[in-house]
Amino acid sequence: MSATIRASATRGAMIEEFRRVRSAMPALTWGLSPEDLAAQSMPDCSPGKWHLAHTSWFFEALILGDEPGYRPVDPRFHTLFNSYYEALGERVERRERGLMTRPSLDEVLAYRREVDRRMEAWLERSAPDERQAYLFTLGLHHDQQHQELFLMDLLNLMSRSPLDPAAYDAEPRGLPAQGPRGGMTRFEGGLVRIGHEGGGFAFDNEGPAHREWLEPYGLDHDLVSNADWMAFMEDGGYRRPELWLSDGWAVVKAEGWAAPLYWRGGDGAWTTMTLAGRRPVEPDAPVRHVSFYEAEAFARWAGRRLPTEAEWEHAVRCRPEMFSNAFGEVWQWTSSAYTPYRGFRPTEGTASEYNGKFMANQIVLRGSSWATPEGHGRVSYRNFFYPHQRWAFMGLRLAEDLPPTPARAQKDGETARFRRDLLAGLARSPKTASPKWFYDAEGSRLFEEITRLPEYYPTRQEAALLREVAPAWAARFGADATLVEFGSGASEKTRIVLDAAPGLAAYVPIDISADALNAAARRIAESYPALTVAPLVGDFLHLAALPEGIGRGRRVGFFPGSTIGNLEPAEAEAFLSAARTQLGEGALFVLGVDLVKSPEVLTAAYDDAAGVTAAFNRNLLVRANRELKAGFDIDSFVHRAVWNADASRMEMHLEASCDQEVEIDGRVIAFRKGETIHTENSRKFTEASVRELAAASGWRVAAFEAGPEPSVALALLES
Repeated sequence: MSATIRASATRGAMIEEFRRVRSAMPALTWGLSPEDLAAQSMPDCSPGKWHLAHTSWFFEALILGDEPGYRPVDPRFHTLFNSYYEALGERVERRERGLMTRPSLDEVLAYRREVDRRMEAWLERSAPDERQAYLFTLGLHHDQQHQELFLMDLLNLMSRSPLDPAAYDAEPRGLPAQGPRGGMTRFEGGLVRIGHEGGGFAFDNEGPAHREWLEPYGLDHDLVSNADWMAFMEDGGYRRPELWLSDGWAVVKAEGWAAPLYWRGGDGAWTTMTLAGRRPVEPDAPVRHVSFYEAEAFARWAGRRLPTEAEWEHAVRCRPEMFSNAFGEVWQWTSSAYTPYRGFRPTEGTASEYNGKFMANQIVLRGSSWATPEGHGRVSYRNFFYPHQRWAFMGLRLAEDLPPTPARAQKDGETARFRRDLLAGLARSPKTASPKWFYDAEGSRLFEEITRLPEYYPTRQEAALLREVAPAWAARFGADATLVEFGSGASEKTRIVLDAAPGLAAYVPIDISADALNAAARRIAESYPALTVAPLVGDFLHLAALPEGIGRGRRVGFFPGSTIGNLEPAEAEAFLSAARTQLGEGALFVLGVDLVKSPEVLTAAYDDAAGVTAAFNRNLLVRANRELKAGFDIDSFVHRAVWNADASRMEMHLEASCDQEVEIDGRVIAFRKGETIHTENSRKFTEASVRELAAASGWRVAAFEAGPEPSVALALLES
């Protein structure tokens, strides 16, 4: 069981919350007649008077009735207002609730007041134990459910009258619907965590929290609108059996469906019944009062599908800001049958009948509606209705299957190194991951996209500076020289150097990613047919010997992009020392660095508005899922870019947005909400710090050139 009432909660606070919740339904009756509250429009609905009494009966039967020697307010009410609790005795069948003209409305309201008085006295006498606290909180949420049912049933009753009466001057809602945003968000899926896991109240059917596998999918930002639905109708949506499930088509024919419930055509326009009377259908408003059968047919017509409940929960949990009206407009149909989660256990005692007994033949809806009381909805909430029902405030948003992120061939040795490095980093505190594993094929593609972003100045600024200095520096390379690039090239900067040094004999790109390296080498070879291109697969932090038989002249190292800033100071020094040994006597080295500048400029460069850097950062987890069969819930990790002034570096992190566990190679790694994987540092330099680094690694700075703001620099080192 899960309850919002903590042991430390004061009885005064509990009474205040009880009064707040219990006052809501009587407030909804203001202006309504006793006749409005006594009639029952159909078997699925209940009279308003019954809702008022039943929610009081719930507290009396499940809490007060457990008190030794308790005497009920009226023993007859025990049968009249029981809903479906077999363990509590006889009851009036739902379809016959409207036949109970007695007790009167005044007697029901008096009953409600007396139960409230007794409940407050019960709270004042002693603090509830854990079970009683749960039942108390369950009673409050049960009352809130019936507040929404009260409005649903009242609307259905008003719709049965040819007078089209208004129950209220305006719908009793809080906020207006949010406007459409357009578009869809992609989710990579993977092994994700679904269901309620502590921290506040939840119904028993929302747990236990568990893991489900999701393939990549997209979920629309907006709900399907009335205008969308009109297009479906105009295209014969209700007349085309190929769009419908068999049972749904049978209902369409039997009940003559031609539009959503409460819609009426005439004079070239559609109207719909609301609690404020009959109103014109607003094209931009989300469609309401459609059944699962209708939602499923619409999705087929649109070439899309309904999301599963796990997809909906995962998407809204991970990216709530992306979706308009995820809550507070209409409950949204999913494609998921209402069945128990694995490990489900009903609440012990009488409340065991609350949800579990209905887990058959119904469909799950997610979100909440405009009539859902504030504070009642949550991301794990599982509402459920039969597929033909549509009098509730029901709508839909669409999903679609998406292809996985492009896979790539992986050599066993590289995969093993990736696994070893990642597991070692995640075992640390704080957790880390080496940025060298960013650059699979997709990571390389994303980085190239980053370099074209308006916020990402380093590539533009360095390329412009390189064009200025390359001719003079290339003149120092000499004949038959070999350019050795640490990190695969084929970018604009590599070509600037190659164009400035036509006398180069060979080009050796070094990269840990075989497919990215080979693709880059192939493009260079095609563009420079006279140049010997000898790609070398390897980690530039553990340099191997250069290929035999390449140019006999000077070796020139090339390390642009301020990649040196990704290394820890000791690593950077070790790398430059190893590169000096690998390149040999008389070598030159062209080093690109980013210079210290304002944090605002730096942060924007590493957290772009289009989210490309975020996708690049999270691609590390995509790669781990694909190559290592890891269980990262990718979309629950948020990209963070932080300026660390003390270390003079930008940091990239992946922050867990919820508690979760990830399994890699049989090892379970726990993440707490807010915990991060530190994926990259990008140290920023001054001329003095570059000279200091060069000297410590055995190089001398022969030239240092800085460009205009936002400034980067190039240093020419000689051994």
